[in-house]
Amino acid sequence: MDEQQIRTGDNQKRAYRILLIAGIMLVAFNLRPAITSVGPVIGIIRDELGLANWSAGLLTSLPLIAFAVMSPVAPRLGNRFSNERALVFGLILLVFGIAIRVVTSVTFLYAGTLLVGCGIAISNVLLPGVLKEKFPNKVELMTGVYSTVMGTFAAMASGISIPIAKGLGLGWQVALIIWIIPAIAGMVLWLYLSKNNRSNDQDKVHQARSSAHGMWHSRLAWQVALFMGFQSFLFYVTISWLPEILHDKGVSIGVAGWMLSFTQIIGLPFSFLVPLIAGKLKSQWGLVIFLGLSSFSGYTGLLISHSFPMIVISTTLIGIALGGIFPLALAFLGMRARNAKQAAELSGMAQSLGYLLAAIGPIFIGYLYDITNSWNVPLLTLLGLTLIVVIFGSLAGRDKYVLD
Repeated sequence: MDEQQIRTGDNQKRAYRILLIAGIMLVAFNLRPAITSVGPVIGIIRDELGLANWSAGLLTSLPLIAFAVMSPVAPRLGNRFSNERALVFGLILLVFGIAIRVVTSVTFLYAGTLLVGCGIAISNVLLPGVLKEKFPNKVELMTGVYSTVMGTFAAMASGISIPIAKGLGLGWQVALIIWIIPAIAGMVLWLYLSKNNRSNDQDKVHQARSSAHGMWHSRLAWQVALFMGFQSFLFYVTISWLPEILHDKGVSIGVAGWMLSFTQIIGLPFSFLVPLIAGKLKSQWGLVIFLGLSSFSGYTGLLISHSFPMIVISTTLIGIALGGIFPLALAFLGMRARNAKQAAELSGMAQSLGYLLAAIGPIFIGYLYDITNSWNVPLLTLLGLTLIVVIFGSLAGRDKYVLD
C-alpha cells in the first residue's frame, strides 16, 4: 500500500468520524423537542379537544410508555440490523409520528404521540452503546456534549411553542410539526452512515446476547434503572405541568412557557459539566447529593411562595438539578459497564424499567391535581420523589460494575 492510498484511507476514516459525530448530534437534536414542545401548549390542546387533565397528561406519558416497551427491543434491533440501521428506523417512526399527531383528532393525536415515543426510544437506548463502541475513551465527554445539545433543543422547543401557536396565530399543530425537520435531516444522515458501517456487528451480536440475562440479576443494574426512572419521573412531570403550576401562581401562560424554557437553559452548563466531573471521580454520590438538594430546594420554593422572584429562584434550582441528573444517569450507563455490549444491555434494561416508572408521572400528577384542585399535593409528591432519586443515585454512583 503506497503513501497515497494510506492518505486516502486516513481521510475517509476522518470524514466518517466527522459524519458520525454529526449524526450523534442530530440524534440528540431529536430526543426531546417532539415531547417538550407539548408542555407549553398542553392547555390549548386540552381545551380545543375537550380533554381532562389526566388524559392531557397522556400526551407526555404515552412516549414514556413507548420508551418502556421499546427499550428492551432496541438492542435486539441494533444487534440484528446494526445500530446505524436501527437508528434510521427509529427516526422514520419519529417522522411519521410527528406528522400524524397534528391531525385534529384525539385518535391521531395519541397514535402519533405513541409513534414519537417508539422512535425516540430506539435512539435513547442505542446511543449510549454507540458512544461506548465508537468513543470508548471519551464516553463522559461525548455524553456531556450530546446531552447538552439535547437540552438546548428541548429548551428551544418549550420556549417557541406558545409564540408559534398564539403569538403568530398558527395553532398548536404548527408548533408541534416543525420538529419534523431535524428528524428528516437525522434520518437522511444515518441512512448514509448505515451504508458505511465500520463496526463488526456479528461479534457485537454474540457478545450482547451473552450478557442480557445476567443484567437483570445485577443489583447495581436495578439501582441504575430506578435512578433513571425516578429522575425521569421528575423531569417529565416538570416538562408537562410546570407551565400550569406557574400559571396557577399568577404567571401568564406565555411567560410560564418561557420559564419552562429558562429552566432547561439554566441546566445546560450542568448537562455538560456533570458527566465530565463524574468521570474524574471514583464515586459519584456527592454529585447526587448536590443535585438532589438543588431539586428539593426548588420544589419547596414553588410550594411555599407565590412571589415572582422566588419563582425565578425555584425554577433556577430545578433547572440546575434536572440539567445535571439526567446526563449523570446517562453517564452511568457507560460508567457502570465494562464494554459496549454491557452498556447497550444496561441501557435497554434501565430505560425500559426507568421510563415505565416515569410514564406514571404526568398522569399521576394530573390526577392528583384533578382530585385536590391544588398543586400543593403534587409538589409534596415531587419532594418525596426527590429523596428517592437521591437514595438510588447514591447507590448507583458507587465505583462498581454491573456484572462483576
